[in-house]
Amino acid sequence: MACLIICLYSDILLEYQSMYERLCKPLESKSFFLFGARGVGKSSLLEKIFNKTPQNEIFWIDLLLPEEEENYINSPQRLSEMITQKKPEWVIIDEVQKAPKLLDQVHYEIEKRKIKFALTGSSARKLKRGGANLLAGRAFNNELYPLSSLELSNDFHLNEALRWGTLPEVYKLQSELEKKEYLKSYVQTYLKEEVYQEQLVRNTVPFRKFLPIAAQMNGKILNFNNLAKDLHVDWATVKNYYEILEDTHLGFILPAYSKSLRKQQLKGNRFYFFDIGVQRALKKELNLPIDFNQNIGNLFEHFIVLELMRLNHYFRKDFTFSYISTQGGLEVDLVIERPGEKTVLCEIKSTNSVREDHLKHLLALKKDYPEYKSLCISQEKEARNVSGIEVLPWKLAFDALGFSGK
Repeated sequence: MACLIICLYSDILLEYQSMYERLCKPLESKSFFLFGARGVGKSSLLEKIFNKTPQNEIFWIDLLLPEEEENYINSPQRLSEMITQKKPEWVIIDEVQKAPKLLDQVHYEIEKRKIKFALTGSSARKLKRGGANLLAGRAFNNELYPLSSLELSNDFHLNEALRWGTLPEVYKLQSELEKKEYLKSYVQTYLKEEVYQEQLVRNTVPFRKFLPIAAQMNGKILNFNNLAKDLHVDWATVKNYYEILEDTHLGFILPAYSKSLRKQQLKGNRFYFFDIGVQRALKKELNLPIDFNQNIGNLFEHFIVLELMRLNHYFRKDFTFSYISTQGGLEVDLVIERPGEKTVLCEIKSTNSVREDHLKHLLALKKDYPEYKSLCISQEKEARNVSGIEVLPWKLAFDALGFSGK
């Protein structure tokens, strides 16, 4: 019965996932990791990748099932025993961080029997903490994110993305109430399954208080000392909390631009949550229509930064992202360093009518760095040039940066 339920569930996932072609394309010439937060569609993507592979050539282990987790934690050698019995070409291990010692067996099977593995994980934290064997190049690394605008294509609507984010489950739900409840449940599930059950923090009370504060600080320069005072912990604890968010794929650090600037720069990092809907759930803003949200500019900036980060991984561009904020008050939302191409100074404006005064920071830095390309990503309808700065609609900006879905 359990197998029947799992198969039916997998069929439902596969049917849904086929609605959208994912841009994440793991190379199947060798083993690979597929990392990503809970709910981004890792299992569904693997179902689709291996849909046409004969079932007798695949052995699937789902460590989210308690009995499977217990079996492989207690007896990692069971993996080799099952491979000997089933003789698969591919072994798929879902949520491998649940049994980190399995990776020693995976290493052995790759080396000795040339078995290929597809390994998913939502927490690099437990793998690192457990000293897990990360296979040292024997498996390619891939990351999967919430749905991008390119993947959603005609189903993408900016206002919806700014309000609810783009987790795949959100696009299965019809009503606003369902979306609210799903996102609130997602936050609670993360706390319960990724943090508390895995014992990533010893004292859960300050971490619970930290999450909504971190959501309020999304995209802002971080000051660990100030946050530590608010939470009544030390700065090292706050730093550790942000590392937990990164290691569980709930967000990423955007560093300050590291190259020399003639204007002294503030050095703090910025942090962005991996999904706007999850961030708004943590801030308890899901009941607020974004039409009345005073931070529409922040939401649009968050969306653009997320899209660029996702597309950079999917298109394998190897771009490096940072930001500029000087003590004199000059700010640029993104610095995009592109191997073999001009570095881009990028401002993000939610307006559909960009004025020259919106670009004063870019214009000031442009004088110091004429060799850099200057770009404003906006909601304007047509591309135009303002004092040497390209002002582009956001979709055209993605194309100009090489992230074309065509």
